[in-house]
Amino acid sequence: MTIKAINVRNQFKGTVRDIIEGPVLSEIDVQTAAGIVTSVITTRSVRELELTVGSEVIAFVKSTEVSIAKL
Repeated sequence: MTIKAINVRNQFKGTVRDIIEGPVLSEIDVQTAAGIVTSVITTRSVRELELTVGSEVIAFVKSTEVSIAKL
């Protein structure tokens, strides 16, 4: 997902603090100014976005999910 695709509401810029990779789904902890935001995304997305601990990202909240985009 790219930053251009993100609605400006409910965004939290932050830094990836932890990644727990599973075979299909991974849990990503992002440190933001508001605290830690945790998201579950596909492990494939983790690899495609090249997310690592320390990556700068934007977590954004929809009414039913939290998503991650790499900065």
